Amino acid sequence: MSKTIGPGPDPNLIYPMQPYDKLVFLKNFVKASNIHIGDYTYFDDGRYGPEYFEQYNVLYNYDFSKVKLVIGKFCAIAAETKFVMTGDHKLDAISTYPFPIFQQGWETVYDVANLPVKGDIIIGNDVWLGYDSLIKNGVTIGDGAIIATRSVVVKDVPPYAIVAGNPAKVVKLRFDESTIKRLLNIAWWNWDIQKINNHLPLICSLDVDGLEQVSEHT
Repeated sequence: MSKTIGPGPDPNLIYPMQPYDKLVFLKNFVKASNIHIGDYTYFDDGRYGPEYFEQYNVLYNYDFSKVKLVIGKFCAIAAETKFVMTGDHKLDAISTYPFPIFQQGWETVYDVANLPVKGDIIIGNDVWLGYDSLIKNGVTIGDGAIIATRSVVVKDVPPYAIVAGNPAKVVKLRFDESTIKRLLNIAWWNWDIQKINNHLPLICSLDVDGLEQVSEHT
């Protein structure tokens, strides 16, 4: 039987754990137009402070960047996590040295804004990004995935997978494939917050059957 829990923190607060100011709900903090963050996704950095997220953690996000960083709801982003937006060098040439960025006539060689990039960084919902993990551009991380500490993610990560290493590889799936399909269909993170509050004990358990019943009948 469900019980009412909540109301929980306001997702529009910057600092939801006041007076602790090293953890922020990130959507209220970022300013770059190509970064999109879902409700309740937080970033915690007790060393440098979250105010430096875009400077220290979103790398090579130039004005001409074609890459977006999209992070879903209810994600946990640990300190030192980094997202590599662009910064790729020219590979179809003898030298990879970025001559044009120094201008003084070198800018005529080629346009650095036209260098190819692999694509956006897409992080699903309810993803845990461990300490000092690094995510390259062009990578999609599925819902419910866990990125282990100091992983270097250069390829897509399936939903509910645990990856680790450099380059990161799938260590195991958190659930069997049938259960993962059910969880993706439930997609509890898309429920309104009152429904989430009412059924938080199920979300914080392993009772997939119970959560599925709630999803189908409410």
